[in-house]
Amino acid sequence: MRILGISAYYHDSAAALVVNGQLVAAAEEERFSRKKHDAAFPKASINYCLEHLDEGINSVDYVVFYDKPILKFDRLLETYLSTAPRGFFSFCKSMPIWLKEKLYQKQQIKKALVALSGVSENALPDLLFTEHHQAHAAAAFYPSPFEEAAVLCLDGVGEWQTTSAWLGKGKDLTPLWHLDFPHSLGLLYSTFTWYLGFKVNSGEYKVMGLAPYGKPVYAEKIQQVLVDVKSDGTFHLNMAYFNFLHGLEMGSKKFCKLFDIPRRHPEGSLEQVHFDIAASIQKVIEDIIVALASNLRKESACKNLVLAGGVALNCVANGVLRRAGIYDDIWIQPAAGDSGAAAGAAFSVWHQYKQMDRVVAQPDGMRFGLLGPDWGIQSITKQIQESGLVAEALEIEELTTRTAQYLADGKVVGWFQGRMEFGPRALGNRSILADPRPDNMQSIVNRKIKNRESFRPFAPIVMQEHIANWFDTKDTNPYMLFVDQVRTDRRTIPAVTHVDGSARVQSISPDQNPRLHLLLTAFYAITDCPVLVNTSFNVRGEPIVCSPQDAIACFASTGMDVLVLGDYWIDVSKQTNDILDELKIEVSPDD
Repeated sequence: MRILGISAYYHDSAAALVVNGQLVAAAEEERFSRKKHDAAFPKASINYCLEHLDEGINSVDYVVFYDKPILKFDRLLETYLSTAPRGFFSFCKSMPIWLKEKLYQKQQIKKALVALSGVSENALPDLLFTEHHQAHAAAAFYPSPFEEAAVLCLDGVGEWQTTSAWLGKGKDLTPLWHLDFPHSLGLLYSTFTWYLGFKVNSGEYKVMGLAPYGKPVYAEKIQQVLVDVKSDGTFHLNMAYFNFLHGLEMGSKKFCKLFDIPRRHPEGSLEQVHFDIAASIQKVIEDIIVALASNLRKESACKNLVLAGGVALNCVANGVLRRAGIYDDIWIQPAAGDSGAAAGAAFSVWHQYKQMDRVVAQPDGMRFGLLGPDWGIQSITKQIQESGLVAEALEIEELTTRTAQYLADGKVVGWFQGRMEFGPRALGNRSILADPRPDNMQSIVNRKIKNRESFRPFAPIVMQEHIANWFDTKDTNPYMLFVDQVRTDRRTIPAVTHVDGSARVQSISPDQNPRLHLLLTAFYAITDCPVLVNTSFNVRGEPIVCSPQDAIACFASTGMDVLVLGDYWIDVSKQTNDILDELKIEVSPDD
């Protein structure tokens, strides 16, 4: 049985294909369209998934959408009616889109599938809809490595739900309780994202990166004024301070007066007060998540916890939760946001709608996140030839050894291998790599390539067998979803050590990524350091690269020293300026 899951029309559109209960392909539309957080119907992502099937859409049994539009419309109408007349301008802006398009999403999806596949509407597979948090919960539990687990979903808002708890056991996923809009951890954090001058739904990780530079001096004020938190972690926002119910901005005038400073301009300077505000909301979010998880442990009696929803991408909070020791083990969906809900919707049809038994995969069912397209040697060779770049094909041993030596010499390397990652993190197949030891490497990578804020740290990848020798954790971290401390006797890797001594660690095992592990092994042999800088293969404002063409364009547009494209070694010093200029893309900031 083939089930195609889709998320679309809000942000981070994606498609995922589940075959007989196994996730075999998944990708975000932004990687193909090159529009960051693309919300459009995921035509290219669907086409990619259908390439895995002999007969395309004709061999799909079900198509499932990750949301119930009528319920969402109900929430919008009720919200506008309850806040009238204050929400008039917001109402006028959103209603035409709903009345013309979103209210008729079933027909809209069918028309898009007809245009995509060329088959008649009558020949399309059955179209189903899950609820938003049901898709998140399914994405969290079904590919997890646990037979039984408590499930916690935390995001902005779906139809009505913003926070939900579930019990997963075998094929069954039972709802326990939920909190409804407008009381939302995601919207609370996004309001602070807006207030600190960053873009909502994309800049929240910047607030997380900013927090260690400050102290949580406003945490008590936030809990006294903005959010009422009960002992079990459930919470209630004071809506007098928020504007997202009826306005076009997240916070109200009262919110901006609360901290005695105006909202920061996106290009404005960052002051200590901004650091302290970021630290304060981060601390409040951490405390609420720990309290919710603690109460859920008592309620469910489960020793394992799984998480999904956009808030589950807060890896600092995840690290705090894991160190709290409430659960024996925690697993987080690596595509925890709306893109991963496409996979969750497909899993939900297999296990909940069709009632098919579940086979627990080890180490999990996400295939280390490597679910996107693999362009293959022929496609890579053709693209290099068409580009005019000078490239050298190398055997794997020489390729990894030479790359390791260049990294040890302070060079910055673009690393493009195998299947593209699904989710927001570059996990080692679409990565930019560097030596973490030089004091100036963070500024070098920023200056040459990323052009991003200096306060944001880079993440380390480490050989799994050495993780406990360098970081205060023994756990596997294949998805870069937990922040841990760099060991005090190993503070020799400043490029990946944040100001508070922390790092967002990713561990690499031979089974997980053989070629990358070989590279780390070669680097370790040269330097006695089993750690590399790993940042996403893109520049600011661009999605992570998908194709060889994307990788070549990014390489030509930046100061990367080397591009390793499959088996090919491409040294920037061997290229002509004319060729590089032809291949460049125009880079624009994302804020």
